[in-house]
Amino acid sequence: MQASPIAADPTPFAGLTPERVLDAVESLGFPVDGRLLALNSYENRVYQVGLDDAPPLIAKFYRSGRWSDAAILEEHDFTLELAQRDIPAVPPLRLAETTLHHRDDLRFSLCPRRGGRAPELDDPRVLERIGLLLGRLHLVGETAPFAHRPRLDIESFGQQPSASLLDNGWIPSELEPAYRGVVNHALAEVHACFERAGPVAAIRLHGDCHRGNMLWTEDGAHFVDLDDARTGPAVQDLWMLLSGDRAEMSVQLGQVLEGYRQFRDFAAPELHLIEALRTLRLIHYAAWLALRWQDPAFPAAFPWFDTQRFWQDHVLALREQIAAMQEGPLVLDWH
Repeated sequence: MQASPIAADPTPFAGLTPERVLDAVESLGFPVDGRLLALNSYENRVYQVGLDDAPPLIAKFYRSGRWSDAAILEEHDFTLELAQRDIPAVPPLRLAETTLHHRDDLRFSLCPRRGGRAPELDDPRVLERIGLLLGRLHLVGETAPFAHRPRLDIESFGQQPSASLLDNGWIPSELEPAYRGVVNHALAEVHACFERAGPVAAIRLHGDCHRGNMLWTEDGAHFVDLDDARTGPAVQDLWMLLSGDRAEMSVQLGQVLEGYRQFRDFAAPELHLIEALRTLRLIHYAAWLALRWQDPAFPAAFPWFDTQRFWQDHVLALREQIAAMQEGPLVLDWH
């Protein structure tokens, strides 16, 4: 997921030329060799930067207007804390007593390059090992709160994004009544899911724990990109590992929890939140694309977004989520 504040500059990376990327890295004392590879990132800009006689580094340039310096440093501290506890996350380098660096109007961090491939989530052993790591991550996450990073809640991930889409004319006029009705119904069902779950613990999370934010090697998984780290229920870091129908997801979640529960208990009431959190992500994702649409990288990467077909499918997806939330939580065979 992505955060929703309105950026002061809708095209903040327009002046981020290869020369400026290399200059920023070189300003910290690294002898760049001119090799530069843009990596897959849209909210920020991430590059592999070649060095003379040394392994390449990963340079991450932060979007202006999204996170404060304090919030970025808090994410860095969390990642460093995980690494210090031998939880495989890739922390930024601390240079000149900080992990967040400035070069003119740029804010950036550097970290080592770590290889790997996307995990095979159809393998029960992989799911169990990822669950084990998430259990350890959440043990650390519950030891202290975030002070500068937001909470995952219905207001910021559902109500505000859907209102922004309507207020700014993103919904085609002929679909607006249908969207307005279905999103209001969906949010009512989200509220009902949270009420059924009751009070659940809010802890520090990875926040966007899908297979693209994990790299798998023969030694197991390691987490990358904690840019969306925030406070929320533990199940937020579990549900994106699941796919298929209810029966398949129940089996997959059971496999994840086989590992997870070796280190941390899982609160069964959080099962009520899985489809509610999926619904919030659907709403928030559409609003995020709309918010970033003036960034030239977005129309190029997501050409289907600004089409009638997308909004028809989006309305249908929300209707399906209403049915999923009404059906109740997944049923697990607890051991």
